[in-house]
Amino acid sequence: MREGGGVADDVRFDWERGSRARVPEVVLADSKSIEQLLDIARQVLTRQQRVLMTRVQADKAAMLAEQLPGQIHYHAQASTVVVATESSENAVPVSPVRVAIVAAGTSDVPVVAEVEQALQYLGEPSARYVDVGVAGLWRLSELADELSSYSLLIAVAGMEGALFSVLAGLVPVPVIAVPVSVGYGVGAGGHVALNSALSSCVPGIAVVNIDNGFGAAALALKLLGINEKT
Repeated sequence: MREGGGVADDVRFDWERGSRARVPEVVLADSKSIEQLLDIARQVLTRQQRVLMTRVQADKAAMLAEQLPGQIHYHAQASTVVVATESSENAVPVSPVRVAIVAAGTSDVPVVAEVEQALQYLGEPSARYVDVGVAGLWRLSELADELSSYSLLIAVAGMEGALFSVLAGLVPVPVIAVPVSVGYGVGAGGHVALNSALSSCVPGIAVVNIDNGFGAAALALKLLGINEKT
């Protein structure tokens, strides 16, 4: 254990994770200081690489942009930052759209946006279908054929999480469930939606943690990678 280190001693970035595990290291900014985030960003830029930061508060994003002008790309809806020079940001290859994100309601959009931004960072574009929850089941059933044309679906829902089972029962492709902390009373915090996804009787559902948009994007990328090898 090192003693008396500065901010730089707190950061040991996993530069090889992308080549080793397919998904590169992504920085969870929520509990990090602005000094730690700046140190990470400077290390990334020095190596002429790029990094995605999630759960970035607006004030921290503004401070990063002030210190590193032109190299901080903030998405307010998703609360994400991509640290990159303009050239490295534009160098990411983009594949055809194979993933659709299906959200129960408009309150789920911040998590939808995190999924979208993470997928985009990983070179995997996506389509968005919002406000198609089971309270108006016709909205979802009308889309069943269209949604079945994608290789994989990411379902985002809070409240009772009914979307996960209904969607998975309508389509032949895998569904990744992202429970969202949207709800009140017994449904507060996303725990009912999480339990609903975990206890679903419909086969073909994988589940990530509450509000974990990046986790869903990473799992989607790995699942699509398996298909590429077969």
